[in-house]
Amino acid sequence: MKPCFALVTGAGSGIGRAVALALIGAGYQVALVGRREAALQQTAALAPTPEHALVLPADVSQPQQVQALFERVRADFGRLDLLFNNAGIGAPAVPVDELTYEQWRAVLDVNLSGSFLCAQAAFRLMKTQTPRGGRIINNGSISAHAPRPHSAPYTATKHAITGLTKSLALDGRAHDIACGQIDIGNALTEMAQPMARGIVQANGSMAVEPTMDVDHVASAVLYMASLPLSANVLNMTVMATAMPFVGRG
Repeated sequence: MKPCFALVTGAGSGIGRAVALALIGAGYQVALVGRREAALQQTAALAPTPEHALVLPADVSQPQQVQALFERVRADFGRLDLLFNNAGIGAPAVPVDELTYEQWRAVLDVNLSGSFLCAQAAFRLMKTQTPRGGRIINNGSISAHAPRPHSAPYTATKHAITGLTKSLALDGRAHDIACGQIDIGNALTEMAQPMARGIVQANGSMAVEPTMDVDHVASAVLYMASLPLSANVLNMTVMATAMPFVGRG
């Protein structure tokens, strides 16, 4: 296998950590990106080949930090074959009229602007490298299709990620850049722990929701990444089979 190089945002925990470890296990050299260096170091220590993990702390909502991040990737890797745009945060689950502008803005800055900034920098690198091209996979979430109660900022950004994915997929054609989106439902990460205890439903009731192992998400991303650039998974939904999403739940 020829050397392949990937960058995973939000790699310090949860889905980002699982995907980064799966990519390293498949032979990729992976830049681990996130705001918490200690968490990124923990991910690197879990890798089957820790020397294939490059720890790069950065806040993807900050343009200057993203620029420096990709300059480092270019210097250390020489190219980028895969970007997994995964970093994301939520806001407090409060009624929309109680949400502060600062809480709204923080979610948009990380989930949407951060994904755009990283995709933009990846485009610049992928267009000019030899051989040219690469793949971008955006983490959309089930919330790209349907909201949970009191989730306006998160849901708005994830709907927007779908538009970003389609635009990148279209604009990337001329440069051999493929872009797809994975929408994940109830992968058992730290963020999903409340579902095992009971979470509010659309009708106001509380219910325990089924979850799935996060490794299934990693396997799905690995499949998307394994395709030649002549093929693309534009959208994939991976979810706990019995979660209340399809139908009336």
